[in-house]
Amino acid sequence: MIPSGVLPAIRNMKDFDQVLKSKHEAIVLLETRLSQLNSIVTYAKKNHKKVYLHFDLIQGLKADEYGMEFLVREIKPDGIISTRGNVIGLAKKHKLLAIQRMFLLDSIALENNLRLIEKSRPDCIEVLPGLIPSVIDQVHTESGLPIVAGGLIKTEADVIAALDAGAVAVTSSNSDLWEY
Repeated sequence: MIPSGVLPAIRNMKDFDQVLKSKHEAIVLLETRLSQLNSIVTYAKKNHKKVYLHFDLIQGLKADEYGMEFLVREIKPDGIISTRGNVIGLAKKHKLLAIQRMFLLDSIALENNLRLIEKSRPDCIEVLPGLIPSVIDQVHTESGLPIVAGGLIKTEADVIAALDAGAVAVTSSNSDLWEY
């Protein structure tokens, strides 16, 4: 299931505790250490939260078949987020929801990312920064995939603009936006 609405992106344990008490069904874990991962994900799932891991930001985890196998068998996340095509492919092979993170610095980056997405065929795309409604629409139109907007989203108006542009969800580490 592809997440929708605002997805809290957790950077620290204070935010983790806050989101566990919230109505949100799903969370994104950023910047975690491999040694903490099992207990954090287990605790989140006990609190009925779906957990999406930012694979590239897990310290101590290698981006290969063995790293993915470890995640699938031992951690059991609901999905992953990554900028790497090989990680997206491995997630899909193991039947995890795969969200391709796309950084849009310029038109060349957009073209290169669209080619990568064509090859890796993720389940969903996270577009960063998420403040460019016309690009959200373009990426959705060209890829045919659901879009999550993230990065530099600071206000409720930013959330509304991204969702109005066609994003199915918005990731944010700003806890003020989690109640939207």
